[in-house]
Amino acid sequence: MSEKKMPSDDRLGVGGAVWLTVGGESFGGKARIELLRAIVTHGSITHAAKAVGMSYKAAWEAIDAMNTLAGEPLVARMAGGKGGGSTQLTARGLRLVERFGQIDAVHLRFLKLLDDGSIDLAREFSLLDTVNLKTSASNQFIGTVSSVRTGAVNDEVELRLEGGARIVAMLSHDSTQALGLRTGLTAFALLPSAGVMLATGVEGVRLSARNQMQGAVAGITPGAVNAEVQVALDGGGQLQASVTQASIAELGLRPGGRVTALFNASSVILAVTA
Repeated sequence: MSEKKMPSDDRLGVGGAVWLTVGGESFGGKARIELLRAIVTHGSITHAAKAVGMSYKAAWEAIDAMNTLAGEPLVARMAGGKGGGSTQLTARGLRLVERFGQIDAVHLRFLKLLDDGSIDLAREFSLLDTVNLKTSASNQFIGTVSSVRTGAVNDEVELRLEGGARIVAMLSHDSTQALGLRTGLTAFALLPSAGVMLATGVEGVRLSARNQMQGAVAGITPGAVNAEVQVALDGGGQLQASVTQASIAELGLRPGGRVTALFNASSVILAVTA
């Protein structure tokens, strides 16, 4: 008896479906919306039920349940016409079908983002890659708000990163409220490479810079005047700094060399998902 071969890789797939509820009660998912869409096409519950592979009884029960939960009819009988009338969606029913299609499209896109390698067990999971955040900032970090210290004008918000490092941002009190920042909230810290200063031989030294992150130089991309220095941070993650060629020579920066990245709290931009 031959043994069934198991897949050679350990990559997981991601699936899911949109399901609507009203007041905590199940309203339905794609199958019921397809039934409504078929009613638009065929103008008849009988023909719509047949088109989606549903019995007339099940179709009628589904429509009755949706009409009740929606608070007003989604499907209505229209009088007149050659066949003595037809069944059509009301304006609310049409809006529901359209809105479900929009939600489902976004859901499918999100599932694809999750499925495109993000659940590969051989790789680290990156929420930043999954949400596909687009910004001009060279450095993007994701973490949890660990504290919010409110001032008269400005607030100091501390973000704890997945690797244990912390980033402090200074922003106006109005911005804190507009973003809904509070302890435990997931947020993104954005930092331009030009706002990062690099130093060597200062580990353990007290500095005035609010943010200090240690690591090793992972790479240097030279330019006409400035070079982009990639720093592999202790605890995971990378940071990019824009440094003049003269500074690289003075600091003796080279791949593998230890370095401290310094940046002010006012240089950090915080963002949250809408």
